[in-house]
Amino acid sequence: MHDCLFCKIASGAIPSHKVYEDDKVFAFLDIAPVNVGHTLVIPKQHFDSCDETTDEAMAAAMAAVRKVARAAMAATGAEGYNVGINCGAVAGQVVMHTHVHMMPRFPDDGLLHWGKRAVSESEMQKTAADMAELLKN
Repeated sequence: MHDCLFCKIASGAIPSHKVYEDDKVFAFLDIAPVNVGHTLVIPKQHFDSCDETTDEAMAAAMAAVRKVARAAMAATGAEGYNVGINCGAVAGQVVMHTHVHMMPRFPDDGLLHWGKRAVSESEMQKTAADMAELLKN
């Protein structure tokens, strides 16, 4: 896709801090990291979001995330990491090219996890049943 920022980064048209590349994925440091070593792993093939991404491309991206995470932890001294995928603008996706965030974590780094809300037992049962039915097809 000629006007996609991440496609341009993967092709080398825009410089990045590349950490990993193979025939299917490209991984580079996020320019607005939550912690040192925060890396974006993208399929080289353009997909607007994870809903459109092929199973093969997602599998390749997730395999690369594991490799990148191990390297980031060794390079930075991180004790863990979070993996995140924002799917759609409402979920915080800013660049419409599938990408996986690998975010190294450190003790007392100040990052918070998502909040929780109360959901009734009847809503849980209905949602589970609706989703299970949809997944049968």
